[in-house]
Amino acid sequence: MTRSELIAQLAASNPHLRQPDVELIVSTIFDEITEALARGDRVELRGFGAFSIKRRDPRTGRNPRTGSAVEVSAKSVPYFKPGKELRERVNGGPLQTPARKPRTPTPVG
Repeated sequence: MTRSELIAQLAASNPHLRQPDVELIVSTIFDEITEALARGDRVELRGFGAFSIKRRDPRTGRNPRTGSAVEVSAKSVPYFKPGKELRERVNGGPLQTPARKPRTPTPVG
């Protein structure tokens, strides 16, 4: 779904809002998330997920064409971790957790 498709769908499902108002709402939300990440803050939307920044250390990479070593500088990349409710809805049911083996008591003495 593109940004314009999202705006069109929200406008259609909320006829009491004008299209320009929906565009402003969507743009404001995206801008605020972007600005928070640029400041290094974490953005958590309960039930949806959390946006954060992951730091990548500098490293030595390889040029795939020549095979020569290339220095890659440190960088920050945006990261999204989906929430439990989003994972459940995407997978079509409750989140399946792996069964744990029962713990056996440790003998004392």
